[in-house]
Amino acid sequence: MGVKHKVISLPRLNKLSPTLESTALKLMEEAGELAQAIGKLRGLSGEECSEDVRTVMERVTRELLDVAQTAVSMMFVLEEHYSINIEVALEQHVKKLVAKGYLSL
Repeated sequence: MGVKHKVISLPRLNKLSPTLESTALKLMEEAGELAQAIGKLRGLSGEECSEDVRTVMERVTRELLDVAQTAVSMMFVLEEHYSINIEVALEQHVKKLVAKGYLSL
């Protein structure tokens, strides 16, 4: 059995001029919104969740994709402003996962 992958392709946003700092702040904001959506389902706000699980999971999914889009935007910033090769970094990331035992190829 091979390694499972979840592949998504997200666009470079063309109506923004992100910086590393603005993108990092946006990433934290989006991660907070994701945590808030999950917390709502689990009743962590102190309120009982009145929405069905499916509705909440759809919101969690939307927030997760916002996080992913912002992370991809940061990758474009790193490539375009700092000449980082994301493909090479991805290869190194996978090697690190294997070395830590999180992934076996």
